[in-house]
Amino acid sequence: MKYIFVWSLILLSLSSGISNAQVSVTKNGKPTSRIILTTNDSIDANAAHLLKEFIYRISGTYLPIVQNKKSLKNDLIIGNGNLNKGISSRGLNKDGFKIVCNDKLQILSGGGYGSVYGVVELLEKYFGVCYWGDHEFSFTPTPSLTLPVMDIIENPAFSYRQSQNYALATDSVYKWWNRLKTPEEVFAADYWVHTFDKLLPSARYGNEHPEFYSYFDGKRHPGKASQWCLTNPDVLEIVSAKLDSIFKANPDKQIISVSQNDGNFTNCRCEKCKAIDDYEESYSGSLINFINKLAERFPDKQISTLAYLYTMKPPKHVKPRPNVNIMLCSIDCNREVSLTENASGREFVKALEGWSRISDNIFVWDYGINFDNYLVPFPNFHILGENIRLFKKNNATMHFSQIAGSKGGDFAEMRTWLVSKLMWNPQADTDSLMQVFMQGYYGDAAPYLYRYTKVMEGALIGSGQKLWIYDSPVTHKNGMLKPELMRRYNQMFDEAENAVKNDSVLLKRVQRTRLPLQYSELEIARTDSIMDVTDILNKLSLFEQRVQKFDVPTLNERENSPIDYCKLYRERYIPTNENVVSSGAKVTYLTPPTGKYAAIGKTALTDGLYGGMTFTEGWVGWEGIDAAFILDLDSINEFTTIQTDFLHQLGQWILQPLNVKYSISDDGRNFQLVKSIDNPEDRDQRVKFVDIAYTSDKPMKARFIKVEITGTKTCPHWHYGVGHPCWFFIDEVVVK
Repeated sequence: MKYIFVWSLILLSLSSGISNAQVSVTKNGKPTSRIILTTNDSIDANAAHLLKEFIYRISGTYLPIVQNKKSLKNDLIIGNGNLNKGISSRGLNKDGFKIVCNDKLQILSGGGYGSVYGVVELLEKYFGVCYWGDHEFSFTPTPSLTLPVMDIIENPAFSYRQSQNYALATDSVYKWWNRLKTPEEVFAADYWVHTFDKLLPSARYGNEHPEFYSYFDGKRHPGKASQWCLTNPDVLEIVSAKLDSIFKANPDKQIISVSQNDGNFTNCRCEKCKAIDDYEESYSGSLINFINKLAERFPDKQISTLAYLYTMKPPKHVKPRPNVNIMLCSIDCNREVSLTENASGREFVKALEGWSRISDNIFVWDYGINFDNYLVPFPNFHILGENIRLFKKNNATMHFSQIAGSKGGDFAEMRTWLVSKLMWNPQADTDSLMQVFMQGYYGDAAPYLYRYTKVMEGALIGSGQKLWIYDSPVTHKNGMLKPELMRRYNQMFDEAENAVKNDSVLLKRVQRTRLPLQYSELEIARTDSIMDVTDILNKLSLFEQRVQKFDVPTLNERENSPIDYCKLYRERYIPTNENVVSSGAKVTYLTPPTGKYAAIGKTALTDGLYGGMTFTEGWVGWEGIDAAFILDLDSINEFTTIQTDFLHQLGQWILQPLNVKYSISDDGRNFQLVKSIDNPEDRDQRVKFVDIAYTSDKPMKARFIKVEITGTKTCPHWHYGVGHPCWFFIDEVVVK
């Protein structure tokens, strides 16, 4: 197998280094070297202690750390102080490093975390330490450590490299080892994205100064998620004063984000803003004009702003000032192939190339995540390297690879490890890196898991189905997750588990990696009209045991608990023996569902199958309007309860209705109102299913039931779709 060959090359390089050794670090468990610090810099000190700790782990030997001492043969020198007179740090960028080894070893830094990264390189390449995940690392214990002659220099491809992983919150070494940064390290006062309301709080200014906020549809829209009127001179003055105070309070920070709130097409279209955007042929025109004015007032600082959703397209005439950082986001792009290979991606690439023609200060925010379902397969490994090389080619100097880094997420540990390597060196080969990681992290299970990723990758591309950031496994039930393939995937995982059954650490890693497949199996099962209840309950119990065992915190961005999901699954999706008289009832829409939802609406409301947390399957939706429909039970039936199942998912602009009315009739023409139910506003960010039900004290009799829904219709001031139409979604209507 290819991965064995790659791993062998690494081991060969280690052994060849030992054979040509020039510096002895430890010998037979005794120190033969010292770690010398040439500066008082805290980062250099961190580098020294990291080196000391891992040399001890490998050899059982603690090297002394001394400061500003005359160096001797075999010493390990860290820092750019006077002891390095003979070696220049010329050619090093920030975070870059140089390692020179002859009769002693010296690590020089280009600033930033260069000395730490130099130590990481030394430990990884020459001492064989591999750092995989949350306090998960491996090495071969060796009492005698030596280093060969070397003279290497490395600079990062991107000056800022950000990604996601649960280990970032629990393991301080993890961030250093993967050469990642976090916004609070770089952006002043952690102002790094969607900062409009933080800088100009609508709670303070909205009532008295609505003119500070977006104008569209004939009025101003002040609110927590509102955008600014970017041609209002008072907005410029207030924000300038705010930035001045922030920079003075954070003199060590050089960059701050002044960026639109989340939400699309909520920008100002007053006469002045519209005139600029029309001239620039992009909504980014008024934004860049405004940001340039701020940047002119702070010439020694950088002002970062979003090119996101409606501002993604660059302006035609105005150019960002050199100290304006453009944070360009690929949120609307599909992920089954690289950005240059699909229509949504090509639109983004066109924008990227346009910005790169007018700026060499670009921050690319790319997405490799399923926001609605962290625990589902997301086979996009094959596009990572190509996309990152594209960003680098087009003047990107900063990069955030937003991936599924939640515990239990699809190959969460490998995903972060991969993108961290590629952000440092985009020319690295993704496939070879995958094989190195799998061999080191999964041991003898690696061949089966590698094959699993490749079979699924081919199945995705072969299916022609898109992969996007709000995907559902149900979307792929006839493609990469169809039954024939699911059987093969499970067989590969069975073989992987069997291969490491005697190693509890490796077995745990394989079982945790299997969770997305198990979750997908449960999600697909709930959409089948015939369910093997015993089999599904067994699988649900195993999934529940595993997410508890591995402490998996959430299923999605909205922080829905997997334990709650298991409870809900038993209540919502497992068939019951209730006397439901509405099963298969004909639905006549007095208000047709919006767009594509009209087709699914023919059967979805009475088919007995409840929708899941993703609105893309099983749900019937209306946008910006009220709605009504009639159920025909085919004959007069007796019942006590009418209930309608609604989806609550604020992140997708899906809000609950304001009111639901139930009426009954024998002839389908003359209806009698039985209940009008007001529904309170709900700002909870979690995805929820809301039953709005009426149960009568005594039986009702009717053939026809009319359901009338008063929708919220427009996103309120606190929602980031402020002023724009919102949805409500219904799945099942149950009469029993």
